[in-house]
Amino acid sequence: MVRLSFREQVLRVREDAIVASVNRLLAEKGFDLMTVDEVAADVGIAKASLYKHFPSKEALAAAAMVRLLEQARNVVDSQQAETAFGRLEAVTRWALQLQLAGEMPSLPSQNSTLRAELMASKPYLDLLMEVSDRLGEWIVQAQADGDIDPALPPEAALYTIFARACDPVPAYLKAGGRYSDEQIVGWVLATCMNGLRPRRAPAA
Repeated sequence: MVRLSFREQVLRVREDAIVASVNRLLAEKGFDLMTVDEVAADVGIAKASLYKHFPSKEALAAAAMVRLLEQARNVVDSQQAETAFGRLEAVTRWALQLQLAGEMPSLPSQNSTLRAELMASKPYLDLLMEVSDRLGEWIVQAQADGDIDPALPPEAALYTIFARACDPVPAYLKAGGRYSDEQIVGWVLATCMNGLRPRRAPAA
């Protein structure tokens, strides 16, 4: 194992703090409203120092997404449910819980500069493919097990699960102040996972 110098350790800790701040601000305000000045102030460093680590706002967002996908991979790797459907449900629950905890970064779906940054990031693409492939394998297995509608294209089920990370329903329910996080996660999880179930023929 390579031992980092003291300076390298300091830089690593600072980068971790920057990414953690970006993750929180993206979850709280979204990409468009987050500013580099806010990130620097939140971490307690000069803007010029921040740019030594990350050259742009888009690079900051890409680093936060890499961190999120690393977490997702660890969650996927830790699943021990007996069925593929159970593992998919557990990962979806984790995404909903992360969102309600205010730790799910929010990125715009249409931003060419940000998209270019993400597509140029090998760590991001590698992790995205790794997580997608694992979930895709579980979806196909769940279809073979009869737990997910076999007529549903696997990618449709995959995108349905991914979409829970930016589902507005949990935030709306939480804003009302009437329900616990546990209740909200349970309801949204049920509507999502039940929607993937095979269609049953109506009783005669």
